[in-house]
Amino acid sequence: QVHLMESGGGSVQAGGSLRLSCAASGLQSVGYCMGWFRQASGKEREGVAAIRFDGITTYADSVRGRFTISKDSAKNTLTLQMNSLKPEDTAMYYCAAQRTWGLLPLKTGSFSSWGQGTQVTVFS
Repeated sequence: QVHLMESGGGSVQAGGSLRLSCAASGLQSVGYCMGWFRQASGKEREGVAAIRFDGITTYADSVRGRFTISKDSAKNTLTLQMNSLKPEDTAMYYCAAQRTWGLLPLKTGSFSSWGQGTQVTVFS
């Protein structure tokens, strides 16, 4: 069973940076895809970025060039470095994982394991 736990959320002024982490357990060293999703108040959950076990990544257009997804396989940790934050980045951020050999699309239905989320608030 896959277990995910996010940390690192908080409040930051627009233009600032935050680093989110997701501690994962239950995944093998290969054959998985992990991702970050976010859900703003009153809106649907949307994909932010995903990374395959071999390091291949994909990003949503809204964050490309500002956010970086990475993983530390030795520590079983997924990270999202968020720079140049905007008020519209305010949301609950979720870590997700799926056992697969592919790089999954940024759709909630592609992932079956989810963390509890961590809040990110960007104020102007």
